Amino acid sequence: MQVSKYLKQYRIPFSGLSAGKHEFDFEIDDKFFDCYAHSLVKKGKLDAKVDLQKQENMLVVNFHIYGIIQLSCDVCLADFDAPLDFEERALVKFTDEDWESNTEEVLVLSKTDYELDIAELLYEYINVRVPYYSKCTEQGVNLSCDPEMLAKINVDSTEEQEDNNEEKIDPRWDILKNIKNN
Repeated sequence: MQVSKYLKQYRIPFSGLSAGKHEFDFEIDDKFFDCYAHSLVKKGKLDAKVDLQKQENMLVVNFHIYGIIQLSCDVCLADFDAPLDFEERALVKFTDEDWESNTEEVLVLSKTDYELDIAELLYEYINVRVPYYSKCTEQGVNLSCDPEMLAKINVDSTEEQEDNNEEKIDPRWDILKNIKNN
């Protein structure tokens, strides 16, 4: 499977559309995330409802993305399903000039372009929603961290504290302590 061929299904051919509102549905699955090597999300099952409002020299694109992505808990390392449900908006302007300055919300296309590729937008919108710190109990639904893993973490941390307490002081530092007493 070629990456570019798979992502072609996330293109909206707007040139033949009449002015007004148009609705599109897209499914986002593991194959979508496989197309992006550095994606924070590797697995998921999402739906994207895209409302495209076509106007004379611009497009207003509203996204409603919902479903489940798989995250790894930063505490117990277990994989868990985290629900996502959010909305985003993008404006697409048309120009004859060579204008390379897209912003976060405004995309610029040439007047000769005939389709809008939303794959990159979907990828960014989903990956931005990945929390900085993932935890089963916070992002998962009715989940708790793996008790076996938590027990191992607690045993390791108490052993580490005991090792730090038993640590011998270097004799060179003992001699320096005597300087303070003079």
